[in-house]
Order: sequence, then structure tokens, then C-alpha cells
Amino acid sequence: MMRIPPRVRILLAIATNLAATVWVVAHLLVFKQIFFQHSGIAITQTQVAELFDGEGETRRQLIPKIIHQVFHNWHDPGNDTLPSDWQDVRQTCIDTNPGWEYKLWTEATSRDFIETEYPWFLRTYDRYRYPVQRVDAVRYFLLMHYGGIYLDLDNGCKADLTPLLYYPLWVTDGGRGALSNNILASRPHHPYWTRITSSLMRWDYNWIFPYVTISYASGQWFETAIWEEYHRLLPLPQKNTELEHRLYRLMMDDREGADPWVFFTQARGGTWANWDNRLFLLIGDHLFVVLLLVVGSVGLGTLACIRLFRGRSGWAYRRLHDDA
Repeated sequence: MMRIPPRVRILLAIATNLAATVWVVAHLLVFKQIFFQHSGIAITQTQVAELFDGEGETRRQLIPKIIHQVFHNWHDPGNDTLPSDWQDVRQTCIDTNPGWEYKLWTEATSRDFIETEYPWFLRTYDRYRYPVQRVDAVRYFLLMHYGGIYLDLDNGCKADLTPLLYYPLWVTDGGRGALSNNILASRPHHPYWTRITSSLMRWDYNWIFPYVTISYASGQWFETAIWEEYHRLLPLPQKNTELEHRLYRLMMDDREGADPWVFFTQARGGTWANWDNRLFLLIGDHLFVVLLLVVGSVGLGTLACIRLFRGRSGWAYRRLHDDA
């Protein structure tokens, strides 16, 4: 077996560390947009309620009065009966929004919808590694097709949702980390959903860790990445609000002192949790520290290789002794 000279090994180590550094920096720029700074227009629930003028409202309603919810019972396939606590939560939306259309999508009706309306996606839909990814994906297609408001089953309603219908599209923003896909709304056929649904196949990748795969292939990290991608393609914001193309982020920060939740409630969730959820939630709470550790480790590795190379750079020479 051919031995690699020490100097070549060190050079390879340096090159590897430099490549790793470039990769880390590039992904930090992506993570900055996913976890720290978000495009679009932030609007609080209080602002939405105050802008609504009831019977005197002159703005055009853009979002239809439809509420979508998805129940895929992967613990007991075929049983489409909602747990009693979720049924109670769902009932709050029915009671506070009379006259609205309600659509509860089961495993069977969700698949039938994809097969009928978007058969090109059915193979990817069926092959998702984790059942919750199908719940993620179908909500995007439902909003693209029908429009309306999507709510996870652990989110209830505190008030009439009509004031939220006068925006072309909004997603929810918890005020830290990635955007959320637990409550979403839009008019039908919005180009954001076209972009997000057409990107699902391209982003369907196994990231080894279940939490990362779910989040980055179909969940909230994926949603946030496409959100930023979409906004980068828009014209620059104009002073004339009629030419405003940016989308809205409805703030849903649950931390003490944040703007109050006017429209929604939060109940029992976490049904898709895997073994690594707690790990990545911990990382998310200390993301800046973790990123510093990663960058520092790569940098120290590169410096160590360089110092080693310099220390051994004389190996190619022989010391000449004076015979005199």
C-alpha cells in the first residue's frame, strides 16, 4: 500500500478544514435567514383586530371563509375519531365562526385529494419517511387549491376570525426561530404555495435525524427557507402600499410581555415528537452558542493543521554537519 507523505497528509487536512469552514459559513448565512431574520411584514393580532371595521369594512375580503384541519391517526390507522380534547378545541372555532365551511381531512380524504388534483406529487407523498410529513405537505396543497385558514388540531379559536381575511397570505411567527406552519391562511392559487408545493420534491432528503428531516424536508424550516426564497424574487418594497408585494407574518409569540393572542389558543400537541426532538429544541434555545462552538471547532482544527504543517516543513531537508 502506497504511503502518503506526511506533508501531503497535512495539506489534505488543511484543505478539508478549509472546505468545512466554507461549508459552515455558507450554511450559517442560510440559518441566519431561517432562524433569525425573516422577510415580509410583521403584524400583531392586536393590530389586525384594530384595523378591522366590522360592518363598515371597505377592504376587499381576499381569503374565503374555510377552515381546514388535518387528522391522520398514524397510531390507530383507519380510526378517524378525534380525541375528545381536540374535538373540544375544534368546537371553539365552529362556535366563534358560524357560517364558515369546515373541512376535516383524514388520511383517506387527504390522499384522494392529492391523487385527484395533484397526481404528479402522489409518489413523493406516499414515500415520505414520517407520517407527519404528509400532514405538512397536504396543508400547502389545500391552501393553494381552496384558500382559507389552516389550523393544527391543537389550536383553537378565541374570537371570530373574519378580521384575518383581508390579507392575501399570512403565516405565523413565534418571534424566535423559524416561522411556524401550525396556522396558515391565504387566498386560493397564491404563487407562494405554487413555489412551496413545487419545491417539496426537490427538498425531500433524509437528514438522518428525524426532527431535521421533518423540519427541513416539509416542515417549518422548509416553509421558512421557501418564504425567504420567495421574497428575494419580489420587487423592492414601494412607498405606495398598493404596490406592496410582501406577505404577512402574524405574530404569535407566547413569551411573557409579548403581544397577546387575540384569535387563537394552544392546547395539547407534540404528537409527531421523535427521540431527537428534545435535543434540537435545546439546540434551538441556545442556537447562537452552538453556532459559535461549531465555527470555533472548525477554526481551531484548521489552525492546528497549519501549525503542524509549519512545524514539520523542514522534514524535506537534511541538516548538514560541519566535519571540521
